[in-house]
This record gives sequence, C-alpha cells and structure tokens, in this order.
Amino acid sequence: MKFEDLLLEIGGFGRFQILILFVLCLARINLPMHFLLHSFLAATPSHHCAIPHQEAFVNLTMEEILLISIPREPDGTFRSCEMFSQPQFHLLLNSSLQPENDSVIQNCQHGWVYDHSQFTSTISTQWDLVCEQRGLNQATATFFFIGVTIGAVVFGYLSDRFGRKSMLLLSLVLSVVFGMLSAASVSYSMLAITRTLTGMALSGLSLIVLPLGMEWVDIEHRTFSGVLTSIFWSIGNMLLALIAYLVREWHWLLVAVTGPCLLSIIYLWWVPESARWLIANGKVKQAHKHLLRCARMNGMKDFALSPEDMGLYHQPTLMVRNYSYISLFRTPVLRKISLCSGAVWFGVAFSYYGMSMKLTGFGLNMYLSQFVFGIIEIPAKMIVYVLVNRIGRRQSQAWSLILTGLCIGANIIIPKLAITGKGLSEAAFTTVFLYTSELYPTVLRQNGMGYTSFTARIGGALAPLVFLLDDVWRSLPEVTYCGVAVCCGSVAFLLPETLNVRLPEGIEDIEKTQ
Repeated sequence: MKFEDLLLEIGGFGRFQILILFVLCLARINLPMHFLLHSFLAATPSHHCAIPHQEAFVNLTMEEILLISIPREPDGTFRSCEMFSQPQFHLLLNSSLQPENDSVIQNCQHGWVYDHSQFTSTISTQWDLVCEQRGLNQATATFFFIGVTIGAVVFGYLSDRFGRKSMLLLSLVLSVVFGMLSAASVSYSMLAITRTLTGMALSGLSLIVLPLGMEWVDIEHRTFSGVLTSIFWSIGNMLLALIAYLVREWHWLLVAVTGPCLLSIIYLWWVPESARWLIANGKVKQAHKHLLRCARMNGMKDFALSPEDMGLYHQPTLMVRNYSYISLFRTPVLRKISLCSGAVWFGVAFSYYGMSMKLTGFGLNMYLSQFVFGIIEIPAKMIVYVLVNRIGRRQSQAWSLILTGLCIGANIIIPKLAITGKGLSEAAFTTVFLYTSELYPTVLRQNGMGYTSFTARIGGALAPLVFLLDDVWRSLPEVTYCGVAVCCGSVAFLLPETLNVRLPEGIEDIEKTQ
C-alpha cells in the first residue's frame, strides 16, 4: 500500500493537514528576516573623513570646514574616503578651484563622520566598515551564508537520520541562542562568528519546513502546500521592512528579528513527525499513531486498521538503511538529478540574493524597496501555482530563472524593470523548493534538500561579493547575475517532470521510472 493510499483513507487533505501547514508557514516567516537582514544590518550611510579641530576653524561654518578639508567628486559631493593633508584655504575664495597638487590628498586619518538621519547605528558605523574595510562589510553576509551552507549539509543528513520534527526544533533553539549572541556582539570577530552560527541553525528551518508539510499532503494538494509555504516567506519579507523601519539600531534590530523564533518553538511542539519518514525507517507503530490522530481530526473515525492490515510491514525496500549524500550520486538517474538540480539551485539563490541585497539601486527608498519586493512576490507565486499545474514544474523552473536573468541584465538600462525581475526570481525560488521535494525519494529527500541547499548557499555567499566588481566596471555585477541565471535556468530542461507523479519512496522508484 502506497502512502498516498493511506492519506485517502484518513481524509486526504483535511483539517489536520491545514493546521500543520499553517503552523509550519508561521515558522517560515522567521527565515527572510535573517536571510535578507544584511541590507539593513550592514547599511552604509553617507560619510566623510573626520576633521580634527584647529584654531583656524573657529570662525568657519561646518560647510566651509568641509570645503577646505575634503576633496569633491565631479558631481560636487564630498569624497567619502579621502581628505586634504592640509586645509586648502584658497578654496574659500573660489570653491571651483582644484587643489594645488594631488600630493595633498590622503586617506582618512582620524576616522569618519556618519549621517545618522536614517540609521542610529549599523555594523558599518560601529566598526568603520567603509573604504578600505568595505570588503569586511559585504563579508558579513558571506559569513552568514557560509553558515547556512554548512548547516544545509548537517541538517539535511540529520533530519533523514533522526527525523524532521526533532531537527526542526533543534534548529529553532540554536537560532534563538546564536541570534541573541549576535545582538550582544562587542567586536566584529564575535559578530562574524555568531552570524555564521546563526546561519547554520536557520538552515535546518529552511530545509525541513516545506518537505515536512508536503509529506503530509496528497498529490492533488502538493502544489498548494509548496506555494502557500512560500507566500509566508514573502510575508516575512514585508515584516522585515516594517521592523527595520521601526528599529534603526542594529543590536535591537537583531533582537527584534530573532524573538519570533522563540514563539515558533512553542507552537511547533504540536506538529507531528512525518509519517512517511517513520514508515520509511521502519517505525510503523509511531506512524500508525500519527495516522490515527490525523484520521480523527479529519472526521474519519471509522479508520481503525492496524499497521499489519495497512500492509506497512510489506515494504522491504524501505526498511531501515543508512543513507548519506554519497547515495545521491550512486545511481545514474539520481546522479543526473542531483547534478542538474544543484546547478539550478545555485543560479536561483545567486540571482535572488544578488537582487535582494541591492535595495538602493532600483530608484526606490530601501524600506519601500524591501516592502515592494515582498508584495510583488505574492502575485508571482499565484502565477507559479497556475503555471506548475498547467505547463509543469520543469518548464516553469527553467523559464522563470532565464527571464530573471534577462530582467537583471535589462536593469542596466531600465532600472524599474528590477521589480519584474524580483517577482520572477521569487517565482524561480518557489518552484525550485516544490520541484526538488518531488524529485527525491522519501529515504533521501532531506539529504537531497541538504545538498541542493548547500549549492544554493554557495550562490548566496558569493552574491554579495559580486557587488565589489563594480570597481572594475559599474555594470559588471548585473552582467554576472544575468549570465549565471540564464545558464543555470537552461540546465533545468534536463530534469524529469514531476507533475501529478506520486512522491517516490525509495531509490528504485526513481530509477525504474526513467
């Protein structure tokens, strides 16, 4: 007896499944508030070199002091990273004059003065992560995604070995601990370490929520489950814009976005372990207990079959066996799926985070950009819901990612087109979570999600560093994001279609269907 047949016996998609999905969706709101936090946590406000006080400045206004102390850019603004070694008093007579020679220009010697009109403090202003230290500022996001990358490997394996629910709760507990330690950081090194550990912890939440919900629903409602879960990411996206707008001090901002994880721990105790996983690992009695609970809540009180009657003991191919990431590459079809899906995930994350972390480059206020990006994702996901059921997962995945890349490239000429690109990038992300959960068998599903998330987080870790390429050519970051997205999107055409196909339970289910 297949698990889908059991689901029909206990009510298919009823109140039990709806409550599970709702609780898991609430937990997913936590993710974007950390994954997209870098734009606000490490924001760099306008700044210029600090000018030491001199007696000659007594009768001068601040504007005049800046005029004779800091060189200007061609557009008339003061440079952020350079100052005159000696005051250029002759500029008071004619500000359009040039300094006497370039030798009087030097890097900032006494720190920086920041514009605090938008931010009370960020990590940039806390530790002067500007100018020569600009790379450390962008590296903060990279450290976080390195943590997410490591966590994907760890939690992907552990959740297939020890269960979905226990690892989900462990992920949230560790997220609270390391998130609060990040807020209490007293040095850049401490922040880098704790943000890396926070990323590791949150990776479990990112990996487990969607598959756990999907393993409790029937074929007909799998797409609904995946899209609904993804919509709550967008809600978290918009909440981040609101929280960041209200909390302008980086310590308290970290506290504000970490606090909801504590609430998630409380209500996730109710969510049962995946019955699919329990059956696949030989824990039939525990699975039977959860199935009875599901049947009663769904109003199927006449469901009283024993585990033996349900035929659960007659699935020898699913009996306990230790699987690992190596298992993803042992058989030919699974190997092809793993290589192609890994490339697709890299492209999806690379382009998505590349757009999400550049909130000031699209002609909108950064808070408004964040909020609009969250809103635009919702209709994109509604469209995904229709497309993946009409034209299939493969076509939806490939074209959403290819068009994302083309929009990023066109953004060089038409900045407002980035909004469309952001919607498409979220459509690609929504599809890839759903698609990948259906590609891998139950015995390896979390290992598969862990592996693909690993490749995605490499993309997420590299994405913020690509911004540094604008020193070579201003449009090089956009060209890079565009090229990677188009290439990786094309790889999706090599993956098998999973529309209206039963979730595979064992590796043989994958191999024999190809």
